[in-house]
Amino acid sequence: MFPLIDVSGSARERGLQHGLKARARIERSIATYARLFAYCGIDWQGAQRLGSGYRDIIGALDAALLAEIEGIAAGAGRHVNEILALNARTEILPPSYPGEPHPDRSSIAAANLKGGVPDWGECTSVAVKPAHSASGTTLLAQNWDWLGAQRAALVLLRVHDAEGASCLTLTEAGMLAKIGFNRSGFGVCLNILRSADDGTRAGVPVHVLLRALLARPSVDEAIAFAAKLGFGASSNVLCADASGATAALEFSPRGLEVIRGADAALCHTNHFLAPAAAKHQASLAPSLSTVPRLARISALTSAHQGKFSSADLERMLRDETDGFLSICRSPDPALAPEACIETVASVVMDLGARVMRLAPDVPSKVDFQPVALGETVPA
Repeated sequence: MFPLIDVSGSARERGLQHGLKARARIERSIATYARLFAYCGIDWQGAQRLGSGYRDIIGALDAALLAEIEGIAAGAGRHVNEILALNARTEILPPSYPGEPHPDRSSIAAANLKGGVPDWGECTSVAVKPAHSASGTTLLAQNWDWLGAQRAALVLLRVHDAEGASCLTLTEAGMLAKIGFNRSGFGVCLNILRSADDGTRAGVPVHVLLRALLARPSVDEAIAFAAKLGFGASSNVLCADASGATAALEFSPRGLEVIRGADAALCHTNHFLAPAAAKHQASLAPSLSTVPRLARISALTSAHQGKFSSADLERMLRDETDGFLSICRSPDPALAPEACIETVASVVMDLGARVMRLAPDVPSKVDFQPVALGETVPA
């Protein structure tokens, strides 16, 4: 299981605790992204410069989140621009990733190593309304598909702020949030998207947005909050709340498109579903398998008889029907490590019980284990 790190107190104190307790995993995150950016033609110094450009944007969104990032840097003994680069990694990556490698990637990687930087497709998500779940509560689930090397940098953060709010998130060490839920029973999943407009403007980094959303109590308030923001890159936040509301928040530099869940299950992968946004979809590498994965998870949920249990969703997330391009993704040895996407973890959240069931590897290989927002898992 991934390390469970409890952080509390002021924003600066939370960051310091995160940085101190996850220091080795933050170094792993830096190593992974330095290599990944080199694959795209960006050296680590350049990534830090790009990351620093988001400092004022984050501070304007929420000064406490910037203070927490600064605390992470201090606790981990890293420059704050390195932690900014981690939190803005989606915005720094070019929309063409994971296409062909940059011709200078080897020399950039060598320069990174000389400078002291270590060396070392994404996701399928589902939201189920309470009326269609066996527990009578909202279920929110995801396979997180990413670089297998980054699995060793993942942590569970259980955050308690000075005002009494709390959330539980599975994320990459050094980043504020990714998949998770809060005390109100509002939860988020993430699917990376790519549009032709990515990188044309600066905007709120998605991993900062996810943490800010985890301070909202409901889907409606999350939509109202996100609708006021500008974005520099594209992603989808599949969100749900304990009352049963579900929605896909597709955003890009052109703005926010919202897809409300009307059926028993709302599914998403890695391409735009809103027609207006889909017109600006960047070309996608076949290895992302986003269209067939969406077709497969939609078929599985549509064909399901009766109400969905957590075990039903776990079984669907373990589906390997399409080999290396399946919902449950094993690494394809034919691909370069920097472009080889696999399922690094799988999550099923019961937003009523405030419990996350987590498979800390390719889910067909391991069991799901419960982690609660509170100290103990409800009976």
